[in-house]
Amino acid sequence: MGDAQRGDPLYLGVVGAGDENEETDAVAFEVGAGIAKAGEILICGGLGGVMTAAARGARAAGGRTVGILPGDSRAHGNSYLDVAIPTGMGEMRNALIARAADVLIAVGGEYGTLSEIAFALKIGKPVVGLHSWSAIDGILQTESAEEAVATALRLAGSGYERRPGR
Repeated sequence: MGDAQRGDPLYLGVVGAGDENEETDAVAFEVGAGIAKAGEILICGGLGGVMTAAARGARAAGGRTVGILPGDSRAHGNSYLDVAIPTGMGEMRNALIARAADVLIAVGGEYGTLSEIAFALKIGKPVVGLHSWSAIDGILQTESAEEAVATALRLAGSGYERRPGR
């Protein structure tokens, strides 16, 4: 599934709507902070809404953040990214997010989130849902940010394939 070596941090993807939403963004902030407190790296789409809130949470907790951007410029990434990767691929960058993450946590979301979930499930990556697409088989639903992060870490740790050479 993943390619992290023992001791390497996991890349936990946080996906969700790019539009600001006070309730969803508050939950995403908590998820980002939880990822950072666990010593893992947050990966997201790098723009607004859930992506900004999760990255802000991770940075506030001393974590590292990566954004895989749809456009051609790093300048379009949110200000909480440590690494901004412009792809020029538009929404097709969703496949890169799913591929780069060891586990996805979907917080709320719209059709872009649904595509990231679908890509992850198609390639065998675990997906944790938090107030997200609950009618999809394969998503492990959770009720809180703390539970979502704990579930993602458990999924990455149990049966998680660690291959040499990163």
